[in-house]
Amino acid sequence: MTLKLHVITCSTRPGRVGPHIAQWFASLARQHSQFEVVLIDLDEFNLPVYNEPEHPVRQQYQHAHTKNWAASVNAADAYVFVTPEYNFGPPPSLLNALNYVYKEWNYKPAGIVSYGGVSGGLRSAQILKQTLTTLKIMPMVEAVAVQNVSALISENGQFTAGEYHISSAVTMLDELYKWAQALKTLR
Repeated sequence: MTLKLHVITCSTRPGRVGPHIAQWFASLARQHSQFEVVLIDLDEFNLPVYNEPEHPVRQQYQHAHTKNWAASVNAADAYVFVTPEYNFGPPPSLLNALNYVYKEWNYKPAGIVSYGGVSGGLRSAQILKQTLTTLKIMPMVEAVAVQNVSALISENGQFTAGEYHISSAVTMLDELYKWAQALKTLR
């Protein structure tokens, strides 16, 4: 059975570049051919600031948006978070989405494709890793960092990856596949 990889666009703000990078990564992941790749956009789930009356560990979701999000998270065997850096950390939309569910995340690996200015979103990725481990998600050491992202997006929205982006992505996908196979035995 093919493992399912969700490539999640984490920014929800108007004018974001995350979808362009996510599309590039998803295309590369499909060529890698170890996963069934699904593009997920947090913006499409329209999650308000966490508003469930029960703790997520109980899985007693009241709202349709939570049920839809929980089903999406549960369907994946691995994740890649395509995330910007906001004030040296992950965007609020991602942290909110992570907090909505708990058991659906457990015992799955995650890669990070970060983007930003000179740092390439590395500070965001480091903080995100701490949050992921609390949800029993295994963050990969291997990652993709996109520095000076605005210079790599064409006027028509095409992301132009460098060779180092591609080689980093392939290395991360190789590791994600190993971890996804191993962690599936724990679920």
